[in-house]
Amino acid sequence: MGDWKVPADLKYTESDEWVRVEGNEATTGITDYAQDQLNDIVFVELPEVGASLRKGDSYGVVESVKAASDMHIPLSGTVTAINGKLEDAPETVNSDPYGEGWFIKFTIADPAELGDLMDAAAYQKYCAERE
Repeated sequence: MGDWKVPADLKYTESDEWVRVEGNEATTGITDYAQDQLNDIVFVELPEVGASLRKGDSYGVVESVKAASDMHIPLSGTVTAINGKLEDAPETVNSDPYGEGWFIKFTIADPAELGDLMDAAAYQKYCAERE
């Protein structure tokens, strides 16, 4: 089993995104497990601020030396900010996926969707099952 960081204060998706909720605002990115699987991240494509997305919609792409993967928004909402630093320093996702390596911030459209996400213990188990 890997020793990926799975912060207890976050929620997780089966497509390896995390979400941090603060009131009706949320921040999302890819998990430590996902960045470890991708390996060296070389490019991140993000949506425009103001984009309105439904839960599960693809909102961008993360590319590594191994593969390219779509990123999916964990909850329906409207993009309020993007992490422009990732354009010049995509490797930040590898070194700090839950901090400086965040992808987008958004306003949550339907807080009830939070109930569909995994907590840290469930996500840790989900990752271990895929090893």
